[in-house]
Amino acid sequence: MAKTEIRVGGLGGQGVILCGSIIGKAAAIHGGKQATLIQAFGPEARGSACSAQVTVSDEVIGYPYVKNPDILVLMSQDAYNQFVPKLKPGGMVLYEAELVNPDGRLPEGARAMGVPATRFAEELGRRLVLNIVMVGFFAGVTGLVPFEAVEKAVLDSVPRGTEDLNLKALRKGYEYGREQAAAGKG
Repeated sequence: MAKTEIRVGGLGGQGVILCGSIIGKAAAIHGGKQATLIQAFGPEARGSACSAQVTVSDEVIGYPYVKNPDILVLMSQDAYNQFVPKLKPGGMVLYEAELVNPDGRLPEGARAMGVPATRFAEELGRRLVLNIVMVGFFAGVTGLVPFEAVEKAVLDSVPRGTEDLNLKALRKGYEYGREQAAAGKG
């Protein structure tokens, strides 16, 4: 596998950093790959832009910063507007379908796939798990890390007492992602 660069973007309070952390943890600790994570926050705690840069590789990663991502995981319109121009040609955008309106500014050969992660999270009873739905969607669409590795990373990362809810959110996103990938959407 070549190096895969991933950028997760959204707003503070959406769990952007945790989303990136789980992807990296699933790849490195539970998936046997190398991974790095760089995080950036706006000055406010909630509601401002934040992002996570994740690099996954079979080899040692010499440079952890993501300049031109292969995959974008986006949970806000501002993140879409900011990061889509940097997507590699042929890359993939995974976005929160009810918060992001893709406008066709994708690089040549790029694909975009949406998931109503917030609605799925609300149906499960907690809007806060939209990031875990996004992680599941990422795993289901990309196949970059095995589902079992992602599941273990979620269990290692979420607060005690929320494991069942988070695993339901993960499975919901994963199943939706597998369906979308099988249907060739995007």
